[in-house]
Amino acid sequence: MIKKVFLTFLVAVTLVSCSLDDDNDSNLVLKTLPIKSYVVPDEFELGMSYTLKVEYDLPNSCHSFYNLYYDYDGSSRIVAITSLFDTEGTCTDTVVTKEYEFVITVEQMEDYTFRFWKGKDDEDNDIFEDVTVPVVE
Repeated sequence: MIKKVFLTFLVAVTLVSCSLDDDNDSNLVLKTLPIKSYVVPDEFELGMSYTLKVEYDLPNSCHSFYNLYYDYDGSSRIVAITSLFDTEGTCTDTVVTKEYEFVITVEQMEDYTFRFWKGKDDEDNDIFEDVTVPVVE
């Protein structure tokens, strides 16, 4: 939780400090985007590093990649994409599919469960696709 507050504070300070015009309010907001597809190994070996790949859609030209949302929840890892959305931009409706690769180092013997965020349901509940990757020695 503290990491999320710190990240939000850091982003807000960065966006405000970059403004050349003090009268101009920031028109950029962070949006969470779902993971469309992913590639993970069938198993991990303790102490080794692996590159995982996710695919996501930028829904229109007013979205741009900001970072990978990667958060621990016990032995699970929640994975999503964070984009910057320009609220005042002139957007085209063109959806752009992108890939992002990230490296993890296996540091626990317990299986890794990745919870890929798929969006929200009609009742505003998070939807995840869970994938468990066993760890071998």
